Amino acid sequence: MEPYVKTFTEDRVVTVEFFHPAGNALPASLLDELAQAIQQAGEAADSAVVVLRSGGNRAFCAGASLTELAAIENEEKGESFFLGFANVINAMRLCPKFIIARTQGKAVGGGVGLLAAADYCLSTHHAAIKLSELTVGIGPFVIEPAVRRKIGLAATSHLTINATEFKTAIWAWQKGLYDDVLETTEELDEHVASIAQQLAAYDPQSMRRMKQVFWEGTDHWDDLLRQRASVSGSLVRSKFAQKALSEILSRMKSK
Repeated sequence: MEPYVKTFTEDRVVTVEFFHPAGNALPASLLDELAQAIQQAGEAADSAVVVLRSGGNRAFCAGASLTELAAIENEEKGESFFLGFANVINAMRLCPKFIIARTQGKAVGGGVGLLAAADYCLSTHHAAIKLSELTVGIGPFVIEPAVRRKIGLAATSHLTINATEFKTAIWAWQKGLYDDVLETTEELDEHVASIAQQLAAYDPQSMRRMKQVFWEGTDHWDDLLRQRASVSGSLVRSKFAQKALSEILSRMKSK
């Protein structure tokens, strides 16, 4: 299947779904579409809540597209790429409606950032998480503010330093990233639908005000995440990063 971002609305619930055949990885084009879709979902007059999900039955999101990272030619283009993640996180932060993340499988790197930027997050036991950025010479600079806001500095440091290790969905739940962990995808979808329907029945203005309270202290994130994107854009052109990315892509091709 071709990559996509699509949106549909039912019973005052807007669902934003993204898909990429490479484990729902996010190239720049999908990041741009995703940020726009979330912004439009927040502005839609016929809805009260947003559900963020990915297509397929396996990974929720593999993070940044490694192919695209390896092809970055200079620091300016690197910054532009990482601004894509910054724009999605800021769109989620500024969306006046609660965002529920539906997490059916593993989340890596930027995928963890998306989950951390959601207001409510539900998963299955298959939804392990990992911040692998240090292994390719970058670091989770852009998503770090969102992750730290959700699970705290200690857990964020643990994920960042243990860059090759997946942490279980239960670990993520214990740290506050997930609000509940379900056994099956069917149970996950039932729970997501139930929470979304409950919220859709509430007063939009009170939810808008409450979301503003939850996100107090983040007004500087437009500038902060741009600065972080600049750091990542510089590091991705390092010899270490380019060598690491080349080796990973070679291994992937040989499988």
